[in-house]
Amino acid sequence: MKRVDLRNIAIIAHVDHGKTTLVDAMFRQSGIFRDSEKLTDRVMDSIDLERERGITIMAKNTAVNYQGVKINIVDTPGHADFGGEVERTLKMVDGVLLLVDASEGPLPQTRFVLKKALDLNLPPIVVINKIDRPDARIGAVVNEVYDLFIDLDAEESQLEFPIVYTNARLGIAKLTMEDVSDSLMPLFDTIIGTIPAPEDNSEADLQLLVTNIDYNDYVGRLAIGRIFSGTVKVGDAVSMVGANRTAVKTKVTSLFVFEGLERKETRSAGAGEIVAMSGIEGINIGDTIADYENPRAMPTIKVDEPTISMVFSINTSPFAGRDGKYVTSRNLRERLEKELLYNVSIRVDLSQAESFEVLGRGELQLAILIEMMRREGYELSVGMPTTVTREIDGVIHEPMEMLFVDVPEDYVGVVTNQIGMRKGRMHKMNNNGYGRVRLDFRIPSRGLIGFRSQFLTDTRGTGLANHLFDGYEPWQGTITKRQTGALVADRAGRSTGYALWHLQPRGTLFIAEGTNVYEGMVVGENAKESDIDINVTKEKKLTNMRASGADDALLLIPPRIMSLDSALEFIKEDELVEVTPASIRLRKKILQANKRPKTWKEA
Repeated sequence: MKRVDLRNIAIIAHVDHGKTTLVDAMFRQSGIFRDSEKLTDRVMDSIDLERERGITIMAKNTAVNYQGVKINIVDTPGHADFGGEVERTLKMVDGVLLLVDASEGPLPQTRFVLKKALDLNLPPIVVINKIDRPDARIGAVVNEVYDLFIDLDAEESQLEFPIVYTNARLGIAKLTMEDVSDSLMPLFDTIIGTIPAPEDNSEADLQLLVTNIDYNDYVGRLAIGRIFSGTVKVGDAVSMVGANRTAVKTKVTSLFVFEGLERKETRSAGAGEIVAMSGIEGINIGDTIADYENPRAMPTIKVDEPTISMVFSINTSPFAGRDGKYVTSRNLRERLEKELLYNVSIRVDLSQAESFEVLGRGELQLAILIEMMRREGYELSVGMPTTVTREIDGVIHEPMEMLFVDVPEDYVGVVTNQIGMRKGRMHKMNNNGYGRVRLDFRIPSRGLIGFRSQFLTDTRGTGLANHLFDGYEPWQGTITKRQTGALVADRAGRSTGYALWHLQPRGTLFIAEGTNVYEGMVVGENAKESDIDINVTKEKKLTNMRASGADDALLLIPPRIMSLDSALEFIKEDELVEVTPASIRLRKKILQANKRPKTWKEA
């Protein structure tokens, strides 16, 4: 038997191809909101960082009703660094909407998420979005999608996917480009006709796989997952089967189903439904909630191994404790332990007392974690990102990435040279004749550390770069680090315009006049390779012949204000990023200049 009144789908795509905008349009046309209700764009991006950066970070559940059928929808992240979110949420659904930009076509994350969906035998619906773009190349993009399916060894049945053409911003869907449409009705009909209804085995023993964890102020911790078999009711005695495969007896105290942006309380739910439940202490992602008498565990969720690590430690600078609410190593440990409960793609080594190695998928994923902690009131220091190696047959191997670069023709030479210095090897070059060239490289993951800012500088902000994890290879040898040194403050105080004006020829400054500094704080980038200790607090000596008003004529070049992402890319092995709720500073690990080895001696 099938539950014909239910469908479970995930929307997967590359970043910025319009997933969340499409969900907005589905909300509006399914009657979730009143006509008079004021709506915000990208309503599913509920985290502040998601709205600021324009990307989805956390996968989220929602549901709409169409002609008596409930459609559970999972909105997944589109960035490769958050691939763990995609991998676990695909366990909940019976099919996927693969969204592809009508101009950009399939990009790296499109390949990643589609491969995961095909491995799970999920039937796809291909949605060509943004068909109104003036540079849309719909026919070519459809061919590229077919090529991608074939390249991923899709089965013959998986190649028979329907194609829907949409303009998510206007809420329009068509089955052919010649059709006239003013709604998403063709898309809804395709979902119901293509995505299989879940099995209705409600009479079997209970099996629910937990794929997400949330928290509610009233009922506490919530386990979110799909019921694969059986029925669960409020007050039921159930078994929780964890990673160690031992069953713990517990009780369901409340039960919720998804409806629009809200969770709606219910008394019972059957097989095929996606639910949230409370009352189960110690539940984790990947655990199974099973029958009380006959607990049978489901396969645990497996995600790809992390490739980048950073060391998080307490803030030990002279300015420590000025801004933050949580400043001790105990606070830091508790926050990282909490993150492990929600984030299946992060690993943390908690064996040290004051520093913790955090391993993740990429720089962006760890930068997002640091930014979230900062906004919650934490102070910490972060070391340079490094790659996670592994030993295979006695040989050290390092993670590799496929790097996809799209640049104007004029910058092909400088970009190829920069990637070559980072041990990148070109695999493919495609000139579409429109003035832009698409290049494919295979490059060590550590070669991408600090690459993005250099790449944007080299291409004057016109280049696009995306990368995807692509296995392991033997260690590729030494990669050249940052070619420039640092300008380091040699004493504490407040920076003066007089001092900064004289230091400007040395390189690029990171601080403005009137900034409080301490000894060992990195205040700029030296134009040469070595570090220089400088005095940024020097004041002009005033006499009867020299008036202080003469300083008004000094013209200071605006400083380069370092964001968290650019700071993490900039630092070397002997430097740290000091992160507080109010500031981001760069510093040397050893603050005192006389205890710090000189660069030329180390060389």
